[in-house]
Amino acid sequence: MVELRKLKVELGVDEHGALLATLQVRPVLVERIIAAQAEDPLICTLRAEVESGVRTDCSVRNDGALMVGTRLYVPHDEPLKREILEEAHSSAFAMRPGSTKMYHTLREHYWWPFMKKEIAEYVRKCLVCQQVKAERQKPSGLLQPLPIPEWKWEHLTMDFVFKLPRTRNKHDGVWVIVDRLTKSAHFLPVRANYTLNKLAQLFIDEIVRLHGVPVSITSDQDPRFTSRFWTKLHEAFGTQLQFSTAFHPQTDGQSERNIQTLEDMLRACTLQFREDWDEKLPLMEFAYNNSYQASIKMSPFDALYGKQCRTPFYWDEVGENRLEVADDVKRTKEQVKLIRERLKTAQDRQKSYADNKRKDLQFEVGDWVFLKLSPWKGVVRFGRRGKLSPRYIGPYEVVERVGPVAYRLALPPDLSWLHDVFHVSMLRKYISDPSHVLEEQPIELQEDLTYVEQPVQILDQKMQVLRSREIPLVKVLWRSHTVEEATWEPEDQMREQYPYRFE
Repeated sequence: MVELRKLKVELGVDEHGALLATLQVRPVLVERIIAAQAEDPLICTLRAEVESGVRTDCSVRNDGALMVGTRLYVPHDEPLKREILEEAHSSAFAMRPGSTKMYHTLREHYWWPFMKKEIAEYVRKCLVCQQVKAERQKPSGLLQPLPIPEWKWEHLTMDFVFKLPRTRNKHDGVWVIVDRLTKSAHFLPVRANYTLNKLAQLFIDEIVRLHGVPVSITSDQDPRFTSRFWTKLHEAFGTQLQFSTAFHPQTDGQSERNIQTLEDMLRACTLQFREDWDEKLPLMEFAYNNSYQASIKMSPFDALYGKQCRTPFYWDEVGENRLEVADDVKRTKEQVKLIRERLKTAQDRQKSYADNKRKDLQFEVGDWVFLKLSPWKGVVRFGRRGKLSPRYIGPYEVVERVGPVAYRLALPPDLSWLHDVFHVSMLRKYISDPSHVLEEQPIELQEDLTYVEQPVQILDQKMQVLRSREIPLVKVLWRSHTVEEATWEPEDQMREQYPYRFE
């Protein structure tokens, strides 16, 4: 009986004489709030004013709790308020809601001064939310166009396109090399297993032979460009190798756009010529160079040679009269000047348009930031590769500002193989809090800052009913993500790739 009294169990007898037990359930947190109210001087004063009829905006409940309307008045007790916030945000029943959802949930039962502001600040400082949740704001970092070149084929951009259908000549990729002034380009068929020596020789045979040694080369952080041999080769040429900010291809946007154009051409060519697309690559290069480019308002061939090249539908006879009309040298210089002016106009227009969709974010040396990753699941969802929301690791200290929109981070030893300079759009400011326990999370990163997501648990199952068939689905909880981010995936694909999750 003593134990029953402790549990507040009431005993009674029903109409048939049967013994009944009633257990009254009451949250311990409510009891603690009421106890804390009794020790808070302000609340004691308010309770006295309510009981004397001076205040009518509050009331005293039968158990002595001070209420604001139907809500319990939480005293100015920081540990107690933090416990309430943790329960409403981090418990298994809450699953880390945003500040707005969390406020509307708590305001149904509790009230204290500046409640909404404190909830927003708590959510903003939540370490898990900072690492897991995607930003709902404009991308960071204003556009920084590259300087406009002075002359043709002095400043280049280059990149690779791989994982193309393998041809009879064993080619499975294209090396795209573009002159930043005239936009003229060379598309060189390559293999993924080409050595650095092979690439260097190919560069000399196809680029240096035609255009001489470039002054600078802008590329992404591909290992082919960052290797010691490649750098020494360009040092021997007297070339200043300019690298794009790590994993931010917009710096090298020109070759990226040319790659997109090339991929469109390759898709069409692959469908038509199947395994012989590399044999048609010279014609694709010609078609690209002979086509109008909006940024320079002429074709790359026109910018490079001063005229369009002949095709069956563009046949231009160049006779002696045409050659004697003007001074070719003067005309070429004037054309280069015109191209540079048009490029400047195009860059200004592009920067103005891009900056409207971006925000200017800056960090100071000594700040701590999270580094953005791109998690990819190894499943195909209805024919499309699924992608979860962005995730961040860190935080890491900013040790140097490199240019207007790039920063060098102090990476831990296990990430020392990564290039340590990142564009500001890859970073998120770390909001510190004394309660944070910072631990390195073991993630197997790829070179492009992606990692493969792994399923942790199958949460639920259902049947997706289509017109002619039914598709069994499973709800999957993914590693490093909350239950809210669980996704529905085809059961057969999950069983094939992760059979151990169904044992």
